[in-house]
Amino acid sequence: QVRLVESGGGLVRAGDSLRLSCAASGRNFRTPFTMGWFRQAPEKEREFVAAATLNIGSPTYADSVKGRATISTDNVKSTLYLQMNTLKPEDSAVYYCAGIPGFRLGSRLEDYNYWGQGTQVTVSS
Repeated sequence: QVRLVESGGGLVRAGDSLRLSCAASGRNFRTPFTMGWFRQAPEKEREFVAAATLNIGSPTYADSVKGRATISTDNVKSTLYLQMNTLKPEDSAVYYCAGIPGFRLGSRLEDYNYWGQGTQVTVSS
């Protein structure tokens, strides 16, 4: 069973940077495995942030974070990272890691079948 564990969230101020991590375990990750970041703010729907594929890369971003976010993978550690810069209060949300075997790079919730528990990011103004 694939397990995704997020870390790196916290309370930061507007303009600060933060790096989120998602460690994957439970399968052979030497074959392509697409991982994505989604976020959900209170009373809002969960939305796509960025995605990349282990052993391939090919990052993709939502327009809301393009230019401020960098997604990367460590294929040896089977870990996905999300570097967020120039954070804004509207970036405050629970950030979830998601995964799906193969090279997919989907931006919809239904494109992924594994999910982490989430990590809270709060950006104060």
